[in-house]
Amino acid sequence: MLGSSEAVRSLLEPALAASGLETWDVESGRGVLRVLVDAPGGVDLDALTRASGIVSNLVDEHPEVAPEGSYQLEVSSPGLERTLRIPEHFRRFVASEISVKTTIAIDGARRHRGRLTAVTEEGIELEPADRPGADPIGIAFADISRAHTVLVWGPTPAPAARRKGRKASAKPSAAHAALDAKDAS
Repeated sequence: MLGSSEAVRSLLEPALAASGLETWDVESGRGVLRVLVDAPGGVDLDALTRASGIVSNLVDEHPEVAPEGSYQLEVSSPGLERTLRIPEHFRRFVASEISVKTTIAIDGARRHRGRLTAVTEEGIELEPADRPGADPIGIAFADISRAHTVLVWGPTPAPAARRKGRKASAKPSAAHAALDAKDAS
C-alpha cells in the first residue's frame, strides 16, 4: 500500500538501526509523515538530526511511500508518554501504568487505565487503577484503538526547610553563589 505506515517502517527500520536508532512508531497520512525514534538511553538532538537526514533521504529516494501531495516530515523521540502499538511496545512496559481506549466496551467501559500485568500473543492484561488488587481485565490487541504509557508523578517533596521545622534562609547556597559568580564573569 502506497504511503502506508507499514511501508515507511519497513523502508526506514534497517537504515535507522544501522545508525543505532530504533524506529519506535510511524504515522503516515493527512499531510504528515511522523517518525518516532529511540535509542538505549534515549535520543538527543544529534541523534534526531541524524535520523531526520536518514528519513528525508530515504523518502526522497522512494516517493511511493510518502503521503500523496505535499506533506510535513516530523522526526522526534517517543516522549515520556509513549504510544503503544505493537506487542513489543507493551512487553517493554509490563508493570507500568498505561491508558487504553478500546473499540468495544470491555468490563463496562471503553477507556481503561491501570498497571499492565501481562502481555500474551492475543492481547494484554490490565489491573484497573480504580481497583488495585482486583483481577486484571483481558484486552485483545484487535480491540485496542489507542494505548500509551502514563507518566505517574510522585508526591511533591516538601522543601528541606519545612521538613526540618526551620525558616528558609534568604542566603543563596554555596552552589548558587558559585554559579552567580561564574555568570558575572
